[in-house]
Amino acid sequence: MRILGLIPARGGSKGIPAKNSKMLGDKPLMAYTAAAAQEAQMLTDVVFSSEDEQLMDMAKGLGLWVPFKRPKELATDQSGSLEVVNHALDTLASQGYHYDAVCLLQLTTPFRTSTQIDSAVKKYIDDGADSLISVIEVPHQYNPHWVFMPTEKGLRIATGDSKIIKRRQELPPCYVRDGAIYITANTVLQDSNSFYGEALSYVVHPSESAINLDTLEDWERAEQWLKASEA
Repeated sequence: MRILGLIPARGGSKGIPAKNSKMLGDKPLMAYTAAAAQEAQMLTDVVFSSEDEQLMDMAKGLGLWVPFKRPKELATDQSGSLEVVNHALDTLASQGYHYDAVCLLQLTTPFRTSTQIDSAVKKYIDDGADSLISVIEVPHQYNPHWVFMPTEKGLRIATGDSKIIKRRQELPPCYVRDGAIYITANTVLQDSNSFYGEALSYVVHPSESAINLDTLEDWERAEQWLKASEA
């Protein structure tokens, strides 16, 4: 199975200025995802997609393949990841490169490893899935069986259950996306216009390293995690 590893990045960023070219610890943010993708054994190719010449040059310097420049209209605040992925697939197909699925690797989750990428691709294939996401477990106090939603008559349990589960030990495990890995079959991406197919598999990542860089506070937490992991 041919799996495309796709690393998208654009020049602009509001939450963290110049985020995608910013230094995290002693190396640029891009270097973390680039190294993990390049070391992964289950990805057929790894491609970098951007409209920004500086980021493209940085990617090339890290050894990433940059076979095209993304149109500027796909690099705005309103641009969705799905459009970016489908543009990459269409452009690569026009150059003679075809893939069965895409593994989307965003720079904003820098601490995923090559081992995690390989494990995710292997599970995607072994499960016969058409899509897979990486997740972290929801802390028990935020489990949807213990979360309430407002109604006109007051509160109700978010799951719709009539009775609350009393004991923590009886709560079923629940998960949220950590943003580190998305794998989707081309047929789902292009025919259903979605990252999520009918057969959605998952891999669980440790919550400690699942840092998604959206704000300056997130960046500070990432710096602290780096220092703690190197101590």
